[in-house]
Amino acid sequence: MDQPTQATSEGRFKGRVALITGAARGIGFGVASRLAREGASIAIVDLDAEAAGQAASRLPLVGEARAIGVGADVTDATSVETVVMQTQEMLGGLHVLMNNAGVTRDNLLFKMTEDDWDVVMRVHLRGHFLMSRSAQKYMVAQGYGKIVNVSSVSALGARGQANYSAAKMAIQGLTRTLAIELSPRGVNVNAVAPGFIVSDMTDATAVRLGMAPDEFRKLCAEGTPVRRVGYPEDVAAAVSFLASDEASFVTGQTLYIDGGESLPK
Repeated sequence: MDQPTQATSEGRFKGRVALITGAARGIGFGVASRLAREGASIAIVDLDAEAAGQAASRLPLVGEARAIGVGADVTDATSVETVVMQTQEMLGGLHVLMNNAGVTRDNLLFKMTEDDWDVVMRVHLRGHFLMSRSAQKYMVAQGYGKIVNVSSVSALGARGQANYSAAKMAIQGLTRTLAIELSPRGVNVNAVAPGFIVSDMTDATAVRLGMAPDEFRKLCAEGTPVRRVGYPEDVAAAVSFLASDEASFVTGQTLYIDGGESLPK
Protein backbone atom coordinates (compact mmCIF):
# COMPACT_ATOMS: atom_id res chain seq x y z
CA MET A 1 0.00 0.00 0.00
CA ASP A 2 1.23 3.48 -0.83
CA GLN A 3 2.12 6.11 1.72
CA PRO A 4 -1.07 7.38 3.42
CA THR A 5 -2.65 10.73 2.61
CA GLN A 6 -3.76 13.10 5.34
CA ALA A 7 -7.14 14.73 5.82
CA THR A 8 -6.29 17.70 8.01
CA SER A 9 -8.62 19.97 9.98
CA GLU A 10 -7.52 23.41 8.85
CA GLY A 11 -7.26 25.85 11.74
CA ARG A 12 -7.71 23.25 14.49
CA PHE A 13 -4.47 24.46 16.13
CA LYS A 14 -4.72 28.12 15.21
CA GLY A 15 -3.16 30.18 17.98
CA ARG A 16 -1.55 27.10 19.57
CA VAL A 17 2.17 26.51 20.07
CA ALA A 18 3.65 23.01 19.89
CA LEU A 19 7.14 21.98 21.00
CA ILE A 20 8.37 18.70 19.52
CA THR A 21 11.67 17.10 20.46
CA GLY A 22 13.76 15.08 18.02
CA ALA A 23 11.79 16.73 15.24
CA ALA A 24 14.43 17.49 12.62
CA ARG A 25 13.45 14.33 10.76
CA GLY A 26 11.30 11.20 10.88
CA ILE A 27 8.24 10.92 13.09
CA GLY A 28 8.92 14.23 14.83
CA PHE A 29 9.07 16.19 11.60
CA GLY A 30 6.00 14.38 10.30
CA VAL A 31 4.03 15.46 13.37
CA ALA A 32 5.41 19.01 13.16
CA SER A 33 4.30 19.24 9.54
CA ARG A 34 0.81 17.97 10.36
CA LEU A 35 0.28 20.42 13.23
CA ALA A 36 1.68 23.27 11.13
CA ARG A 37 -0.82 22.54 8.36
CA GLU A 38 -3.54 22.74 11.02
CA GLY A 39 -2.44 26.20 12.11
CA ALA A 40 0.05 25.66 14.96
CA SER A 41 3.27 27.54 15.54
CA ILE A 42 6.06 25.02 15.97
CA ALA A 43 9.27 24.76 17.98
CA ILE A 44 11.44 22.03 16.48
CA VAL A 45 13.96 20.88 19.07
CA ASP A 46 16.84 18.61 18.16
CA LEU A 47 20.33 17.82 19.37
CA ASP A 48 21.50 19.04 15.95
CA ALA A 49 20.74 22.78 15.99
CA GLU A 50 21.49 23.25 12.27
CA ALA A 51 19.16 20.41 11.28
CA ALA A 52 16.46 21.83 13.59
CA GLY A 53 16.70 25.21 11.88
CA GLN A 54 16.54 23.70 8.41
CA ALA A 55 13.53 21.57 9.37
CA ALA A 56 11.72 24.60 10.79
CA SER A 57 12.23 26.47 7.52
CA ARG A 58 10.50 23.66 5.59
CA LEU A 59 7.29 23.55 7.63
CA PRO A 60 4.01 24.31 5.81
CA LEU A 61 2.99 27.19 8.09
CA VAL A 62 -0.49 28.68 7.84
CA GLY A 63 -1.47 32.32 8.33
CA GLU A 64 0.45 34.08 11.08
CA ALA A 65 1.92 30.90 12.56
CA ARG A 66 5.69 30.85 13.06
CA ALA A 67 8.38 28.22 13.54
CA ILE A 68 11.75 28.09 15.25
CA GLY A 69 14.46 25.47 15.26
CA VAL A 70 16.44 25.11 18.46
CA GLY A 71 19.33 22.89 19.47
CA ALA A 72 18.98 21.25 22.88
CA ASP A 73 20.03 18.18 24.82
CA VAL A 74 16.90 16.72 26.41
CA THR A 75 19.02 14.96 29.05
CA ASP A 76 20.40 18.26 30.39
CA ALA A 77 18.11 20.14 32.78
CA THR A 78 19.55 23.58 31.99
CA SER A 79 19.24 23.01 28.26
CA VAL A 80 15.65 21.87 28.68
CA GLU A 81 14.65 24.85 30.81
CA THR A 82 16.21 27.20 28.26
CA VAL A 83 14.47 25.72 25.23
CA VAL A 84 11.07 25.66 26.93
CA MET A 85 11.48 29.29 27.98
CA GLN A 86 12.62 30.26 24.46
CA THR A 87 9.57 28.60 22.95
CA GLN A 88 7.22 30.41 25.28
CA GLU A 89 8.88 33.78 24.73
CA MET A 90 9.54 33.57 20.98
CA LEU A 91 6.28 31.95 19.90
CA GLY A 92 4.01 33.42 22.55
CA GLY A 93 2.99 30.36 24.51
CA LEU A 94 3.23 26.61 24.95
CA HIS A 95 0.18 24.40 24.53
CA VAL A 96 1.45 21.09 23.16
CA LEU A 97 4.55 19.08 24.06
CA MET A 98 5.52 15.97 22.16
CA ASN A 99 8.35 14.02 23.74
CA ASN A 100 9.77 12.29 20.70
CA ALA A 101 13.57 12.41 21.02
CA GLY A 102 15.02 8.94 21.14
CA VAL A 103 18.01 6.74 20.44
CA THR A 104 18.74 3.04 20.04
CA ARG A 105 21.70 0.99 21.21
CA ASP A 106 20.51 -2.51 20.29
CA ASN A 107 22.32 -5.65 21.35
CA LEU A 108 21.66 -8.99 22.95
CA LEU A 109 21.88 -8.88 26.73
CA PHE A 110 25.24 -10.65 26.99
CA LYS A 111 26.75 -8.12 24.57
CA MET A 112 24.98 -5.02 25.89
CA THR A 113 27.26 -2.59 27.71
CA GLU A 114 26.39 -0.40 30.66
CA ASP A 115 26.79 2.59 28.35
CA ASP A 116 24.28 1.05 25.90
CA TRP A 117 21.81 0.81 28.76
CA ASP A 118 22.50 4.23 30.29
CA VAL A 119 22.35 6.22 27.03
CA VAL A 120 18.94 4.80 26.10
CA MET A 121 17.53 5.35 29.58
CA ARG A 122 18.83 8.92 29.76
CA VAL A 123 17.49 10.05 26.39
CA HIS A 124 14.10 8.38 26.71
CA LEU A 125 13.24 8.46 30.41
CA ARG A 126 15.27 11.39 31.70
CA GLY A 127 14.42 13.33 28.55
CA HIS A 128 10.67 12.75 28.90
CA PHE A 129 10.86 13.59 32.60
CA LEU A 130 12.81 16.83 32.22
CA MET A 131 10.80 18.14 29.27
CA SER A 132 7.46 17.33 30.93
CA ARG A 133 8.51 18.84 34.24
CA SER A 134 9.57 22.07 32.57
CA ALA A 135 6.59 22.38 30.21
CA GLN A 136 3.96 21.64 32.84
CA LYS A 137 4.84 24.83 34.73
CA TYR A 138 3.51 26.92 31.85
CA MET A 139 0.62 24.57 31.12
CA VAL A 140 -0.62 24.36 34.70
CA ALA A 141 -0.38 28.13 35.07
CA GLN A 142 -2.66 28.64 32.07
CA GLY A 143 -4.92 25.70 32.96
CA TYR A 144 -4.41 24.06 29.58
CA GLY A 145 -1.95 21.73 27.92
CA LYS A 146 -1.43 18.53 25.96
CA ILE A 147 1.55 16.23 26.45
CA VAL A 148 2.06 13.34 24.04
CA ASN A 149 4.83 10.88 24.85
CA VAL A 150 6.34 8.39 22.42
CA SER A 151 6.47 4.77 23.49
CA SER A 152 6.81 1.88 21.03
CA VAL A 153 5.45 -1.55 20.18
CA SER A 154 8.87 -2.69 21.42
CA ALA A 155 7.58 -2.00 24.93
CA LEU A 156 5.97 -5.42 24.69
CA GLY A 157 9.37 -7.03 24.26
CA ALA A 158 11.83 -7.20 21.38
CA ARG A 159 14.91 -9.34 20.90
CA GLY A 160 18.09 -7.33 21.27
CA GLN A 161 16.31 -4.35 22.80
CA ALA A 162 16.30 -4.94 26.56
CA ASN A 163 17.22 -1.29 27.13
CA TYR A 164 14.84 0.20 24.56
CA SER A 165 11.92 -2.07 25.51
CA ALA A 166 12.32 -1.28 29.20
CA ALA A 167 12.48 2.45 28.53
CA LYS A 168 9.46 2.44 26.24
CA MET A 169 7.30 0.48 28.71
CA ALA A 170 8.41 2.81 31.50
CA ILE A 171 7.19 5.73 29.39
CA GLN A 172 3.71 4.22 29.48
CA GLY A 173 3.86 4.15 33.28
CA LEU A 174 5.14 7.73 33.31
CA THR A 175 2.28 8.76 31.03
CA ARG A 176 -0.37 7.29 33.33
CA THR A 177 1.19 8.89 36.41
CA LEU A 178 1.49 12.33 34.81
CA ALA A 179 -2.12 12.06 33.68
CA ILE A 180 -3.21 11.42 37.28
CA GLU A 181 -1.21 14.39 38.54
CA LEU A 182 -1.78 16.93 35.76
CA SER A 183 -5.23 16.25 34.31
CA PRO A 184 -7.00 17.96 37.25
CA ARG A 185 -4.97 21.06 36.27
CA GLY A 186 -6.17 21.01 32.67
CA VAL A 187 -3.25 19.07 31.16
CA ASN A 188 -4.01 15.86 29.26
CA VAL A 189 -1.17 13.36 28.99
CA ASN A 190 -1.20 10.46 26.53
CA ALA A 191 1.25 8.32 24.59
CA VAL A 192 1.55 6.76 21.16
CA ALA A 193 3.31 3.45 20.58
CA PRO A 194 4.36 3.16 16.94
CA GLY A 195 5.24 -0.10 15.24
CA PHE A 196 7.50 -0.17 12.19
CA ILE A 197 7.64 3.38 10.85
CA VAL A 198 9.74 4.23 7.81
CA SER A 199 12.55 6.47 9.06
CA ASP A 200 16.31 6.91 9.12
CA MET A 201 16.33 4.81 12.29
CA THR A 202 14.59 1.80 10.73
CA ASP A 203 16.70 2.11 7.59
CA ALA A 204 19.80 2.01 9.81
CA THR A 205 18.44 -1.15 11.44
CA ALA A 206 18.13 -2.72 8.00
CA VAL A 207 21.74 -1.93 7.20
CA ARG A 208 22.85 -3.33 10.57
CA LEU A 209 21.06 -6.57 9.70
CA GLY A 210 22.76 -6.70 6.30
CA MET A 211 19.57 -5.93 4.34
CA ALA A 212 18.52 -3.22 1.90
CA PRO A 213 15.94 -0.85 3.45
CA ASP A 214 13.29 -1.75 0.84
CA GLU A 215 13.81 -5.46 1.49
CA PHE A 216 13.54 -4.91 5.25
CA ARG A 217 10.34 -2.89 4.85
CA LYS A 218 8.76 -5.61 2.69
CA LEU A 219 9.66 -8.28 5.24
CA CYS A 220 8.17 -6.25 8.10
CA ALA A 221 5.02 -5.50 6.10
CA GLU A 222 4.42 -9.21 5.52
CA GLY A 223 4.34 -9.80 9.28
CA THR A 224 1.78 -7.06 9.92
CA PRO A 225 -2.00 -7.70 9.67
CA VAL A 226 -2.59 -4.63 7.47
CA ARG A 227 0.25 -5.83 5.22
CA ARG A 228 2.13 -2.55 5.04
CA VAL A 229 4.65 -0.60 7.04
CA GLY A 230 3.83 2.64 8.77
CA TYR A 231 4.85 6.16 7.88
CA PRO A 232 5.34 9.32 9.95
CA GLU A 233 1.96 10.52 8.65
CA ASP A 234 0.26 7.59 10.41
CA VAL A 235 1.67 8.70 13.75
CA ALA A 236 0.99 12.36 12.99
CA ALA A 237 -2.71 11.68 12.49
CA ALA A 238 -2.99 10.12 15.94
CA VAL A 239 -0.92 12.81 17.65
CA SER A 240 -3.00 15.51 15.99
CA PHE A 241 -6.09 14.02 17.63
CA LEU A 242 -4.53 13.52 21.06
CA ALA A 243 -3.16 17.07 21.04
CA SER A 244 -6.51 18.58 20.07
CA ASP A 245 -9.51 19.66 22.11
CA GLU A 246 -11.42 16.75 20.56
CA ALA A 247 -9.44 14.50 22.90
CA SER A 248 -10.27 16.49 26.04
CA PHE A 249 -11.80 13.36 27.66
CA VAL A 250 -8.80 11.17 26.82
CA THR A 251 -5.89 11.03 29.24
CA GLY A 252 -3.41 8.47 30.53
CA GLN A 253 -3.79 6.27 27.45
CA THR A 254 -1.28 4.62 25.12
CA LEU A 255 -2.43 4.24 21.52
CA TYR A 256 -0.65 1.56 19.51
CA ILE A 257 -0.08 2.64 15.91
CA ASP A 258 1.34 -0.56 14.54
CA GLY A 259 -0.93 -1.97 11.85
CA GLY A 260 -1.96 -4.74 14.24
CA GLU A 261 1.59 -5.91 14.99
CA SER A 262 0.85 -6.13 18.72
CA LEU A 263 -2.26 -8.30 18.26
CA PRO A 264 -2.10 -11.93 19.40
CA LYS A 265 -0.66 -14.16 16.69
